Amino acid sequence: MPLSKTLLLTIVLAPLFGAVVAGLFRRQVGRAGAAAITIAGVALACGLSFYVLYQLVWGGAPVFNQNLYTWFEVGRLSANVGFLVDRLTAMMMVVVTFVSLMVHVYTIGYMAEDDGFQRFFSYIALFTFSMLMLVMSNNFLQLFFGWEAVGLVSYLLIGFWFKRPSAIFANMKAFLVNRVGDFGFLLGIAGVLLWFGSLDYAQVFQNTLNGPAGVKTVEIFAGHPWSVATIVCICLFIGAMGKSAQVPLHVWLPDSMEGPTPISALIHAATMVTAGIFMVARMSPLFELSETALSFVLVIGATTALFTGLIGIVQNDIKRVVAYSTLSQLGYMTVALGVSAYAGGVYHLMTHAFFKALLFLGAGSVIVAMHHEQDMRHMGGLRKYMPITWITMWLGSLALAGAPGFAGFFSKDAIIEAVGESHRWGAGYAYFCVMAGVFVTALYSFRLLYMTFHGKERFVVDAHHGHGHDDHADHGHHEPGHLAHAPHESPWVITLPLVLLAIPSVVIGWFTIGPMLFEGWFGAAIRVTEHNDVLKELGHEFHGAWAMVLHGFTQAPFWIAFAGFAVATYIWLLNPGIADKARNALRPLYNVLANKYWIDEIYQAVFARGGVALGRGLWKGGDVGVIDGVVVNGSAAVIGRVSATVRWLQSGYLYHYAFAMILGLIALLGGLWWFAHAAP
Repeated sequence: MPLSKTLLLTIVLAPLFGAVVAGLFRRQVGRAGAAAITIAGVALACGLSFYVLYQLVWGGAPVFNQNLYTWFEVGRLSANVGFLVDRLTAMMMVVVTFVSLMVHVYTIGYMAEDDGFQRFFSYIALFTFSMLMLVMSNNFLQLFFGWEAVGLVSYLLIGFWFKRPSAIFANMKAFLVNRVGDFGFLLGIAGVLLWFGSLDYAQVFQNTLNGPAGVKTVEIFAGHPWSVATIVCICLFIGAMGKSAQVPLHVWLPDSMEGPTPISALIHAATMVTAGIFMVARMSPLFELSETALSFVLVIGATTALFTGLIGIVQNDIKRVVAYSTLSQLGYMTVALGVSAYAGGVYHLMTHAFFKALLFLGAGSVIVAMHHEQDMRHMGGLRKYMPITWITMWLGSLALAGAPGFAGFFSKDAIIEAVGESHRWGAGYAYFCVMAGVFVTALYSFRLLYMTFHGKERFVVDAHHGHGHDDHADHGHHEPGHLAHAPHESPWVITLPLVLLAIPSVVIGWFTIGPMLFEGWFGAAIRVTEHNDVLKELGHEFHGAWAMVLHGFTQAPFWIAFAGFAVATYIWLLNPGIADKARNALRPLYNVLANKYWIDEIYQAVFARGGVALGRGLWKGGDVGVIDGVVVNGSAAVIGRVSATVRWLQSGYLYHYAFAMILGLIALLGGLWWFAHAAP
C-alpha cells in the first residue's frame, strides 16, 4: 500500500498545530490545555511514523518521493516543498517523534511550576516540526529551511530563561557559531545548484552517476585544480560541523546546558545535533565522489571523539558531563561517515538517541530531587532516595560505555571495527582516537554514577535553606549542598519516560544490528562504492547478535572499557580521596582539560576582541580619519579657505567690478592676438 500525502502531511503538521495553539492561545487553553494539545500532536506524529516504518519494511510500500507544493519557478529552476520518505527517513521520523514524545511527557513534571510552561511546550513542539521538515525533505532548499528552523528554535530554547544573563550568552553563542557553519552549508548548496544543475535530491544524485559534475575540476587558486565534489562536500560538512558540534565549531553545545533539561535532551538526542549526521548520510552519493572530503570528515570526527570526551572527565556539573559525552559520541558517528560506513553512523545515531535522552532526563530527575543543584560534588548516596532514576541511569550508562549486549555496544563496536577495516587516509589516527575514547567514555560515565548515586551523602538537609521547585531562573542563590528536605524519587511523569527510554537502550541492538548494518536495510537511501564498503567486509564475519556479544568479550574495546570502569570504581567509589591527589599530581593536564584547551579564550581573543579592534581601527582610520577627516571635513575646510580668500575680491563697489571686467577683456583680446600670430 503506497504512502499518501495526507498521511505524511499529518505527521508534519500535527506538532506544528500543537505549537501554534500552545503558543498563540496559551491563555485560552491554559497550562493543561497547552500540554495536552502538544503531546497529542506529537503522539499522533509518533504513531503515524511507526506506521510509515511498518509499511516501508513489512507492508511493501514503495519509497515516497513527490513534490506537494511549488514555491517558485525561475527559468529551469523550481523550488518545491516535497517529501522523500524511504527507510532512512522513516527511521529518523520514529526516533525524532518518540524521543520528542518522551520529552513532552517529562516536561509536565520538570516544568510544572515554571511561568513559561505553555511557551516551553510551544517551542518543543515547534522543534519537532522543524526536525521532521528537515529529515523528510526531498530537496536542498527545504533541507535548508528545516536546518535554519531547528537553529532558530534551539536559540529560543537555550535562552528560554531569558532573565538569566548566562542563558542569553549561551543562546547567542550557539546562534553565532552555527552561522559560521551555515555559511559553509549555504555555499555547498550553491555549489550543488551551480555544478549539478538542480536542488532536487533525486536529480542531483542521478547526476553524480551520469553527469560530468562528479569529475569536473575548478581552480580556486591558479594552478591548483579542485574537484567540484570535494568543494561541495567540504562546504556541506562545514554546515554539519556547526549543527552537529564538531571541532572546532563545538563550543556552543556545552553552553546549551543553560536551557531547561528537557530541551537539553531533545537537542542532544534527536534533533539539532543529529541533523548534520543525517545530512551527510543522505548525501552519501555526493561524498562518495571525494576521498579528500571523506578524509576531512574522518579526521574531524576522530578529533572530536577523543578530545571532547577528555573534557568530560573533569566536569562537575552533571549535565555538562553528559553534554561532553554527546560531543564525543557525535565524533564517533562522524568517524563512521568518514570511512563510508554511513549506515553505521546513523545506526549509532539511533541507539545513542535513546540512551542519551535517558541520561539527560535522568540527570534532570536528579536535579529536581536536589532542588536544582547540578554540582555532583554536592550529591552522593542518592540511590536509596531515587531507585528508579538510579537503575535507569545505570542502564543508560552501560549502553553509553558499550557494555556487551546493550544498544551502544552494537553500534560503537561496529564503528570501531569499520575504522580498523578502512584504508582511507587518516584511518590510523581515527582508530587510535576511537579506541582511546572507549576508555574515556567508561571513565566519565561511571564517575558520574558513583559521584551522584554512591558513596557518602555530600549534602545537608537544612530547612533554613529552603527554596521551591520553581527556582529555575536563579537556582544558585542557596548555599551549595543544603536542601530544604531529603531528596525523593521524581513523579511518574518524569520516571515513566526514563523507563520507556531504558527499554530500547537495552534491547534494540539485538534485532536491528544485522539488518541495518550488514543486510542492506537502508537500500538505495545510502550509496557506497564497492571499494569503500567496509561494512560489507565486516558482514562476512557477522554471525548474529548473540555471536557478536560473545565475541565482544574477547575484543580490545571491551577490556579497554573495563579498564575505564575499574579506574573509575577505584577512584570515585572505593578510594574517593585519591581523586584530589591525582588532580594535584596531574595539575598541568587537569588545567588544560578544565579550561577546555582554551579554545573559547582563543576565539574571544582572535575573533571577538580582534573583530572589535579591527572595527575600531577601520572606524578611526577609515571613517574618522579618511572619510570624516579628509573627504567630508577636509573638503569643507578647503572650501572654507578658498571662500575666505575669494571673499576679499567681493568689495561691493561697482567700479571695482568694472575695472576687473576691463582687465579681463584686455587679457582675453591679448590672448587671442597671441594665438593668431603664433599659429603657423
